[in-house]
Amino acid sequence: MSADVGGQVRLGSMLFTLVEPHRGHERAYNRWYERDHFYAGCMVGPWLFAGRRFVATRALKGLRFGAEPDLFGGVDRGSYLAIYWILDGRHDDHVDWALRQVRWLHANGRMFAERDHVHTLLYRHAWTATGKPEAIPAELALDHPFGGLTATIVEPAPGVNAQVLATFVRDRFAPELELGFTPVPLPPDAPVAQEGHERLGGCLLNLSFTTMSPATWWPEQRAAAVELERKGLGRMLWTAPFIPTVPGTDSYTDELW
Repeated sequence: MSADVGGQVRLGSMLFTLVEPHRGHERAYNRWYERDHFYAGCMVGPWLFAGRRFVATRALKGLRFGAEPDLFGGVDRGSYLAIYWILDGRHDDHVDWALRQVRWLHANGRMFAERDHVHTLLYRHAWTATGKPEAIPAELALDHPFGGLTATIVEPAPGVNAQVLATFVRDRFAPELELGFTPVPLPPDAPVAQEGHERLGGCLLNLSFTTMSPATWWPEQRAAAVELERKGLGRMLWTAPFIPTVPGTDSYTDELW
């Protein structure tokens, strides 16, 4: 891998997939995803070098807010989040494999029908912000044992670009690690259909990794949303906290609703 990126492994893009299992199928979905699809649908593929799963319990869903909290069809939709890193310079190569792989999994009965894709999209890495001199590198964020993750869709004001937003985040939060991404439009033959994509033009996705659960600093997140608008930088359309799943267990499957 390293020979293709100047001797370094660098984060280039991300697959962000937010899913809602149908009620009554929570445990079966969790086991299918972590024991089969996490690997067969993603991790065995070329140029994808890290992945991790997160969950939003009913208590964490109750913290969600934003200018458009129903952006993805309802504030309670999206219990499980999986994130994957794709090597810089190899985005198209991986996506080509992934589209062929998901068709093969469908043809061979390896998918799970009792679930809905709430928001599944590819994003390109735009910036990294941290308030620590010895911060965890972005490339290791999914392997480091962070205790929580906040995902935020931001609609920038006219003239505000990704770097302006990165400066605001760095100065306002001094975050442990926050990453900014820009969306990649779905191809016409994408195997998923979902709400909200038509409203993402020009928007950015921020991922904030924290040692503790995001619930411990949620008042600060709300204050930052107010300040973002007050300074004329944009709006938080949707912001949602998550905690990591516990692989090999059914933890949290009874706490989703």
